[in-house]
Amino acid sequence: MKLGALVVRFLEHLGEERGYSPETLRAYGGDLEKLELFLEDFLGKPRADLSASDLDPLALRSFLAGLTRARLAARSRSRTVYAVKSLCRFACREGVLAANPAAGVRSPKLPKTLPRHLRPGETEELLEAAPGEESLSRRDRAFLELLYASGLRVSELVGLDWGSVDLAARVLRVVGKGGKERMVPFGRPAAEALRAWLADWEEIRGARLAEADEPVFLNARGGRLTDRSVRRLLDRYARQAGLAGGVHPHTLRHTFATHLLEGGADLRAIQELLGHSSLATTQRYTHVEIERLLAVYRDAHPRSRKG
Repeated sequence: MKLGALVVRFLEHLGEERGYSPETLRAYGGDLEKLELFLEDFLGKPRADLSASDLDPLALRSFLAGLTRARLAARSRSRTVYAVKSLCRFACREGVLAANPAAGVRSPKLPKTLPRHLRPGETEELLEAAPGEESLSRRDRAFLELLYASGLRVSELVGLDWGSVDLAARVLRVVGKGGKERMVPFGRPAAEALRAWLADWEEIRGARLAEADEPVFLNARGGRLTDRSVRRLLDRYARQAGLAGGVHPHTLRHTFATHLLEGGADLRAIQELLGHSSLATTQRYTHVEIERLLAVYRDAHPRSRKG
């Protein structure tokens, strides 16, 4: 089988059967394209002539060693290794390869760090950065409030339809990674922002109202808002609010989880709200709480300041 055809089948499998987000599929597609370009040069074959059998251990080790020499960020390198290993496992399961050429490949260790989260004052400044009475300003205020109130992934936010929103009960039905459903509550400010946006939504949607899907967040033309647009808008509001450093949709997701933990929420409950399949992923937030407790101890205990 041609390598290009194998990559296409693999990405279709991740999207259709495993429920991977379009953003993740684009990232994996880019990683595997780099692999194909490397093999083209390494083997001296046109890219169109590369076959699945060209995925041999020596070629894969050489490709991954090149990522290290290029000083690629550890997280990007880890994702690329995962994409290559997953492709090879898929090829074996499909009977395209008899043995896994990536069986001995190790993933790089990642530092156990959390992305930045906002402090309560910063959160308020960001939420207040989208005032105004224009319809799109009300839309932006609604998605900012909802991101912070629910901890949604950006793909979950833009994929949300009105049929999954219960404004009276203030709860969402969300389909997350792997097609897993979960119920997520949200607070009164987010509900009020959504109601304010709904009146404008009906006007913007206009003649397209008869379509089967009813996206909660629309662009100016009445179509579904994209994750790229959300990132761009959030970056603009963060700059308007004078917030230092990058603020991304995941920043609000981490802020949501951190503030819940600081408020005394149980880790299991946070796991359910975030849609994490493993508690180990959620447990990273305990580092934030430990740092907070240490800071309180150092400031308050007389013996902490001795010596």
